[in-house]
Amino acid sequence: MIIDVHSHCHQPEHWGHEHEDHWQGAYGGEPYPVVTPESYDQVMREAGVDVAVVFGLAASQAGVRTPNSFVADFVSRMQTPAIPFCAIDPLDADWREQLEEAIELGFQGVKLYPVLSLFDPLAPEFDDFYTRLTSHGMVALWHMGATPSPVGRLTVSQPLVIDEVARRHPDLTQVMAHMGHPWQRDTNVVLRKNRRVFADVSGVPSRPMDAFFALVGAQEWRTVDKLVFGSDYPLWAPAQAIENLREIARFRAGNLPFVTDETIEQIIHCDALTMLHLTDPRRSDSLP
Repeated sequence: MIIDVHSHCHQPEHWGHEHEDHWQGAYGGEPYPVVTPESYDQVMREAGVDVAVVFGLAASQAGVRTPNSFVADFVSRMQTPAIPFCAIDPLDADWREQLEEAIELGFQGVKLYPVLSLFDPLAPEFDDFYTRLTSHGMVALWHMGATPSPVGRLTVSQPLVIDEVARRHPDLTQVMAHMGHPWQRDTNVVLRKNRRVFADVSGVPSRPMDAFFALVGAQEWRTVDKLVFGSDYPLWAPAQAIENLREIARFRAGNLPFVTDETIEQIIHCDALTMLHLTDPRRSDSLP
């Protein structure tokens, strides 16, 4: 079984001017690709993905927005079994209404983007948001770590931030995307101590040495069982993301520790649905 917990359905127009102004140069000068339900189905099928978690982005001050209705319609046209997550900026005055809409549409989680939204996850004003997510069994999937955008705020995108959220909301299921790159060591220590905090490996192999240290660290801190697979499609197709992960297990440096094949295969084939308490969309009784 392969569950891709990190894939994007948003369109170039959902970026506003943010991608063109601040991201395009950092990612080779290419415009953000258009994705369709058909392109999703093709890449997921090629990789043998059984279920995909699908979401957009929301960062209001940066002009970034993917409507809930767009994600719901997109997923409804996919053949790949998919779990939609909403994207919410908790600084929006109507975040409660957005969340209620997402719940009514059958969404099972929310993508959060503090580095670009510029909200401080530790501010007490957001405790009500986390409490509502917990009460509805929704997953909080955080972009954690770097951004190429000069308007981004890195101080709110560090894994130790999630440790404090978990201390105050221990029953909230949280996923730190990208293993909190480049702070993967911090991610591993946060994973070890917090029961309902996990991390995905989306984009991690794109910087091979960072990936090597991150995954060796996961072995040494015994947090491999808290890691879930994510492709970061369309930046990487799932099959390429899987191959990139397996390539990290081929690194050898004398008698130094290395990433084992068992570690990589455990991540790729982990039962992320059970780990994150997500309802399997392949079950007929799971439809909203």
